[in-house]
Amino acid sequence: MRNKIKGTSVRPRFYVFRSNKHIYAQIIDDTNNTVLTSSSSISQDIKINYKVKLYGNCKISKVIGCDIANKALKKGITQVVFDRGHKLYHGRIKALAEAAREQGIKF
Repeated sequence: MRNKIKGTSVRPRFYVFRSNKHIYAQIIDDTNNTVLTSSSSISQDIKINYKVKLYGNCKISKVIGCDIANKALKKGITQVVFDRGHKLYHGRIKALAEAAREQGIKF
């Protein structure tokens, strides 16, 4: 899948990884091999600022989607290429993507 999806400086790759308990999101520039911003359900600022169950549901995915979208907009990133790995666009991944779209990120 990653052979088809490449992130550039203009449109970086928005990578989402979902484990059984947690969800991680990164915005990656593949031309420079750098992570521009990231957010996850195990980060301390998410745990302190939001009072939601921190694993296994769509609520935390929405929080992570809003958080990474706000971080991306602060860096001037408005368009991304969505990379969900081999996971289906369903459930927590869908909730994260829709929350990021609501904040203004375009895929």
